[in-house]
Amino acid sequence: MARQHLETSRLLGVDFIPVRPVAAAPAARQGAAADPQAPPPPPTVEDMRSASGPLQGQLEFAGSAEAAPPELAATKKGPALEALRARHDKECPHCTTVTDHTQTVFGEGDPDARLMFIGEAPGEEEDRTGRPFVGRAGKKLDEMIKSIGLEREQVYIANILKSRPLGNRTPLQPEVDGCSPFLAEQIRIIRPKVIVALGGPAAKFLLRTSEGITRLRGQWSVYGDGALPIAVLPTFHPAYLLRNYTLDTRKKMWTDMQAVQAALGLD
Repeated sequence: MARQHLETSRLLGVDFIPVRPVAAAPAARQGAAADPQAPPPPPTVEDMRSASGPLQGQLEFAGSAEAAPPELAATKKGPALEALRARHDKECPHCTTVTDHTQTVFGEGDPDARLMFIGEAPGEEEDRTGRPFVGRAGKKLDEMIKSIGLEREQVYIANILKSRPLGNRTPLQPEVDGCSPFLAEQIRIIRPKVIVALGGPAAKFLLRTSEGITRLRGQWSVYGDGALPIAVLPTFHPAYLLRNYTLDTRKKMWTDMQAVQAALGLD
């Protein structure tokens, strides 16, 4: 029965199959050689706070020397995000000056989510509906989310830019500078345990690096101001996966999602 289910899924083009993380064998816990195929472990709190070596690249927030503000109660996060949405649509120096979009796409999902996905900008379908990741790439993202045992409603999805760039081009730096402070506030309100950076622009912004997604992909790093570090795992954008639908690319994406599944303790 299991074989038949997997074969049917393969024929239907499903790439991501939910699985339970396999517990480490006793020998591995005692220092045996690590499985080279196993997903990399997330950084520990100590790793994130020290942010040295491969974890360098923390984002400097204004007033970052101060302690992080206390976390909002789960019931207050939704209203806080709605208030931020209203302020963004009224004050964002980018979205209030451009005219190439139909509406802003602020983000959606569980305000108290442990997992947050961040992309670069809305596309044509997102601009039409006002929702992030709802086109072909959105359907692929839904598959990725389900592959680790979650539903779309249990995570939070947002973009750096809240309005569609002309011709769906890559966001320009002035556009990122205008919109990104509102994304930073979204992250502070939600306080996810893990952020998945979808594609190069999102990874470069979150990690303050010029490295490309090919080098960053699959490597845990950190976003935060020292007082509130959040583990970040860059991976390919779902649209890239659709354009490069190879076994190697799909395998790498699946490995990344397994790492996220393990970091969140999902089974």
